Amino acid sequence: MTLRVALTGNAASGKSTVAERWRAAGVPVVSADQVARDVVAPGTEGLERVRAAFGDEVVAADGTLDRARLRDIVFRDSHARARLEGITHPLIRAQVDEWVAHRVAEGVPLAVAEIPLLFEAGRDEAFDRIVFVDAPADVRLERIVRTRGLAEDAARRLMAAQGDPGPKRARSHHVIDNDGDLASLEARADAVLEALRSESHAPPFRPDAPVPDAAAPAAASPLSENHAPPFRPEAPAPAGWIRLDLHMHTRASWDCLSDPEAVLARARSRGVERIAITDHNELWLAQEMAARYPEHVIAGEEVKTAEGIDVIGLYLTEVIPKGTPARETCERIRAQGGIAYLPHPYAKGKGGGGKMADELAALCEVVEVFNARLHPGRLNDPAPALAERHGCLRSAGSDAHTVGEVAGAWVEVPAHPNTPDGLRAALASGRIHGTTSSNLVHLASTWAKVRKKLPF
Repeated sequence: MTLRVALTGNAASGKSTVAERWRAAGVPVVSADQVARDVVAPGTEGLERVRAAFGDEVVAADGTLDRARLRDIVFRDSHARARLEGITHPLIRAQVDEWVAHRVAEGVPLAVAEIPLLFEAGRDEAFDRIVFVDAPADVRLERIVRTRGLAEDAARRLMAAQGDPGPKRARSHHVIDNDGDLASLEARADAVLEALRSESHAPPFRPDAPVPDAAAPAAASPLSENHAPPFRPEAPAPAGWIRLDLHMHTRASWDCLSDPEAVLARARSRGVERIAITDHNELWLAQEMAARYPEHVIAGEEVKTAEGIDVIGLYLTEVIPKGTPARETCERIRAQGGIAYLPHPYAKGKGGGGKMADELAALCEVVEVFNARLHPGRLNDPAPALAERHGCLRSAGSDAHTVGEVAGAWVEVPAHPNTPDGLRAALASGRIHGTTSSNLVHLASTWAKVRKKLPF
C-alpha cells in the first residue's frame, strides 16, 4: 500500500527544506512548484494560454514566462489570479496525479507531493495524509523579502493572498512548526517522516477483526507503529484551553520501540500540545525530551511496585527503582515535588484488578479515569467513582506503546504553566476524551519485547 502524502505550507514556511530532507532520506517527492514551471515552459500549451489571457507583456524576450510581471498582475487583481489558476491548476493537477499514480503502481511505501496551494485548489481530499509546515508570520515575511527580492508591501500581499494558516493547520494530519533553527526543523521533519512510514505499514483497520495469535510466525513483523484507521484531526481545543495525554511510552520502555520525537510530533499533529512520557521504570529519555521541549513534555515514570501494581510519577527528577513498595513509591514521588498518578486502577495484572485501588487512590493526587489501551474498555467504568470517593483529580491517557496510538485519549484543560501546581489547578476543570484502541496494539508490544531480545 502506498501512502499518498501532501506536503504544504504558506510561502517561506520551510516546506521545501522539509521536502529536500525527505528526498535525501530516499522518499520520492514531486514539487508542484516545479511542475508549475514545467507546464508554462517555452513551447508548451500552458504558456500559450497564459499569453493569450494576459498579453505578450508576460513573456520575456527569450520566450520564457516573465514571472515577476505576471506575479505583479495577479497579486493586485483577484480576478486575474483566478484566471491564471484556471489555466495552470488543471495542468499541474494532471501531471501531479500522473506522477502519484506511477508511484502507487511501483508500490513505494510513501509518495509525497509538495503542493503550496493544496487547500486553495481543493486538493486535500486526494491524499491520505496532509503535512503542514508553518512558521511565525514575521519570520516568513523576512524570508520572503530576503530570498525573493520583493518589497515588504509586495511580500505582505503575497502572504495575505495565501490566507490564515490556522484553518490549514486544523485540517492537516501532521504539523511541523518551523520556529527554531535548521537543526530543529530537520529533527521535526525526521520525526514526522518516521510517523508517516509507520502509518504506511499499517494494516487496514477493521473494528471487528479478530486479534491475531501472538505466537504466530512473524507475518506481522516488524509490527506497525500504527494500528489506528486513517483519521482527520479533531477540532481545535477551545481558545485558552489545551489538551494533554498524560500516559505514554517510548523506546526507553522494555515493550516499546517508539521514537520520542515521532511520539511528540504525532501528539501535536492531533491537537495534543503536551504529553507525559511515562516509560516503565525509566526516566532518562523523558527527562531529555522535557529539557528539549519544556512547554510540551512532562518527565514521568511508570513504576512497577513491589505489589506488581503500576504507579506513575509526574514531574520527577530521580528514577524510582522497580520493586519499590507502592506506598513508598508515592512517598518518593511527593518528596521530589512530583504528582502521584494512579493509572488503570482496575486493569487486570498491572492494576491488580482493583484490589489496591482504594488504598492507592488515597495516596495519589490523580486517578486515570480513561485509559485507551485498557481491554475490555468497561474496566475504565469504575474509575470515576474511585476518584470521587477519594477527592482525586481525574485524567486520561492513551498508554501508547506505538506512535499510532498517541493522543487516543486526552484531557482538555485551561492553558497553564508546565509545572506541578499548574497541572493540579488545570485538572480541576479537566474534560476527559478518548476512544478504546484496537486489540491489535498489544501484538505490537509483543513484537517490541521480542525485537529487543534479538542480537541485532
